[in-house]
Amino acid sequence: MSQYVRPTVRFLTEETIRDVEAEAKRILEEIGVFVEHERARELLLHSGAREGPGNRLLIGPDLVDRALATAPSEVLVYDREGENPIRIGGDNFHFDPGSAAIRVYDWEQDRVRPSTTDDCVLFAKLTDRLDAMALQSTCVVPDDVPLETADRTRLYLALKNGRKGVITGTFAGDSFEVMRRMLVAARGSEDALRQKPLAIFDCCPSPPLEWSELTCAVLVRCAEEGIPAELVSMPMTGATAPVTLLGAVAQHTAEDLSGVVIHQLAGPGSPIIYGGSPSAFDMRHGTTPMGAVETMMIDSAYAQVGRHLGLPTHAYMGLSDSKTPDWQAGFESGCGALLAALSGVNMISGPGMLDFESCQSPEKLVLDNEACRSAIRAVQGIERREGPLALPIIREGIAAEQFLALDHTRKWFRKEIHFPGPEIDRAAGDGSATRSRGSAAERAHAEVQRLLAEEGAPPPGEDVLRELDMLIELPPRS
Repeated sequence: MSQYVRPTVRFLTEETIRDVEAEAKRILEEIGVFVEHERARELLLHSGAREGPGNRLLIGPDLVDRALATAPSEVLVYDREGENPIRIGGDNFHFDPGSAAIRVYDWEQDRVRPSTTDDCVLFAKLTDRLDAMALQSTCVVPDDVPLETADRTRLYLALKNGRKGVITGTFAGDSFEVMRRMLVAARGSEDALRQKPLAIFDCCPSPPLEWSELTCAVLVRCAEEGIPAELVSMPMTGATAPVTLLGAVAQHTAEDLSGVVIHQLAGPGSPIIYGGSPSAFDMRHGTTPMGAVETMMIDSAYAQVGRHLGLPTHAYMGLSDSKTPDWQAGFESGCGALLAALSGVNMISGPGMLDFESCQSPEKLVLDNEACRSAIRAVQGIERREGPLALPIIREGIAAEQFLALDHTRKWFRKEIHFPGPEIDRAAGDGSATRSRGSAAERAHAEVQRLLAEEGAPPPGEDVLRELDMLIELPPRS
């Protein structure tokens, strides 16, 4: 039997994790949270929360513990056909493209421009073809439709053009219900959607310790309908949270725990993911660098806390603050993807993203897919394959004066070595300039075109398409 050690990265000791949990509970009990949504306030007050100064609600540790006791340790998301479940929790980890960018890096025009519905279609189709992306996301917010319909439009296009499950969200008050009905139409019934979820909704508290009317309404509705919710707490060190990394982790924990409480009161046992998108605030530029190593350290640390609490975890990692798919983009995204995987983050969002989560790039998504594939290989670790480690193989290789044709080599080389796609250049050089091969980004652009030319998954059935078209308020299909 093979012997295997799963490589891991940890930033917090068990004692520190317990201290973070205890202090987060004190924050909720002594400072509390500001909740705009009336239904959530009623649920909290009816369950034992108290009104505090500034109209904040004080949540006691017993209420937190009761919510944690009903929150599931694993979330399953299925593809459009109700197949290929993605298990979010335990030691599993998965990648999806970063979502809700408002701009796209246009390779042909060599500029950043507002994203469009055509980009929504492109990313849905491209993500379907990238093997390291377990789920698709509503990557970009289209600028060529009215803002109030942008959320439902990007989900509509994701369901129509991609087969994989979707991570999405809403920025408009009336969009959730339309989007929920789209998911029901795609799955076939409300019960079928509850049994086999098709989408995850991001729900973002506002730092420090506030829940707006919109985000809290979506959190409550997700719980009531059994649709997975993903908490995305976003403390910024020194700007909207303590400047210390551990202080930001403690605030993140309190904000996510408040979301778990509200969610579980609205729907005990409904699926919820402990996630976030914090940042180590850059005082020089007033920016939120997602590629900063300190941001990644906060992410990895709070993932440890989430695992300690028994919840599936999420983080925005594997993305960059660069403005083009260049060396900086590769460095930051590669570090983030590997660190997230080694830290045990269950759902890793971010591939493809540039410019502080505001921009998406098809070329970078293809390159990041390779970084994610490498991270997956790293976590597979080094296995003891069989018998003696090397002695008889070395003896045989010396006798044959080569190793390439040995049975041992042919048996194991594909399992031992990860081979990247054509956008990664591992060909031999001749010592001269190799511009004819192009840059990694240029090779990625060619790979984007090749992948999009492939035949993809068929669209949903005609009945589903008609229902989706009606919900998006498009003309009837001819």
